[in-house]
Amino acid sequence: MTLAEFPDDWQTALCVVAHPDDLEYGTAAAVAQWTAAGKSVSYLLATRGEAGIDGMPPEEAAPARAQEERDGAAEVGVDRVDFLDDFSDGVVEYGLPLRRGIAAHIRRVRPDLVVTTTFEEFFPGGFANQADHRAVGLATIDACADAGNRWIFPELIGEGLEPWGAVRYVAIAGSTTPTHYIDVTDTFDLGVASLEAHRLYNEGLGTDFPSPRELLTQILGMEHLREYGEKVWAPQLVSRR
Repeated sequence: MTLAEFPDDWQTALCVVAHPDDLEYGTAAAVAQWTAAGKSVSYLLATRGEAGIDGMPPEEAAPARAQEERDGAAEVGVDRVDFLDDFSDGVVEYGLPLRRGIAAHIRRVRPDLVVTTTFEEFFPGGFANQADHRAVGLATIDACADAGNRWIFPELIGEGLEPWGAVRYVAIAGSTTPTHYIDVTDTFDLGVASLEAHRLYNEGLGTDFPSPRELLTQILGMEHLREYGEKVWAPQLVSRR
């Protein structure tokens, strides 16, 4: 494959995912590069990951994992992390409520770039993609259009959220058909630190699971991407303008 260099003609990004730690599996290293360059990046999570730790009840896991996400975001220069309140970890469904929630937030923060995760059934390498990831990824794509149309979710106007149709790009991380790349070699360690901030979640994965550094080396150091850098983030990029 031949990848193009990721565009730089934008200033504000919103990253939308399902769970705490989703962004830390590679994307955070790109975020660190953006914030270091003076770009504004914020996060929106559909859930607080309350079903993600087998040995911790959801009512305890939710605040703990939300804080770990804030801590991980801070490692890469992000100080705004928001959560949707109407969806539960593990049972997020694609549909109008999810589209509305994401569209409302897009209108609120008015990004040039929206980043989400793949809604394909499988990741590169053949690993199955989790249901929440698929629902949120697809809803995010649709919400970018919803955010710019005043006749879709018209009640948002009454909430003071005017349409925002200026999302220029949507980047889809984990796609099996990447189109663009960022060499994140210089911010790789910050990406590792961001994933390491999810201490309770990582401990719950067990000792046989790869360490954050080992895992990110696998994800960002794939052999077929080596011509673009030692560590590479390679999303599918959709231009909307």
